[in-house]
Amino acid sequence: MRVFTNKWFSRWAEDEELSDSVLWVTAKDVVAGIVEGSLGGCLFKKRIPREGGGKRSGFRVIVGYRKSDGSRVVFLYAFAKNDKANISNKEKTALQLTAKDFLNATDKQLQELISTKKYREVTSNEQDS
Repeated sequence: MRVFTNKWFSRWAEDEELSDSVLWVTAKDVVAGIVEGSLGGCLFKKRIPREGGGKRSGFRVIVGYRKSDGSRVVFLYAFAKNDKANISNKEKTALQLTAKDFLNATDKQLQELISTKKYREVTSNEQDS
């Protein structure tokens, strides 16, 4: 499994002080089917607790993942639960298209996205994949 964040999400996670290890654990939950909701089109909603807080006061992240492939998980969008209840239909459609394009990208296209810093690969200290 490889885990990625888009440029926007990377900045957001840094501002919120979310570590790569938290993102990695969250990605593993998504792959295991432990999510709060399927939004269709390879999109899933997952809760992440705030540091020192619980999931109720935490964040909601929108993740792209295709169960049939399972090789890539991409974090696309996030928001604090107290700021927003959910994403709009327009946001959902845009995120579905983004997830589909990313998950369908060839290895060469993926490397280009990483080299131009549009996406970042999340690292893990774990040895499993």
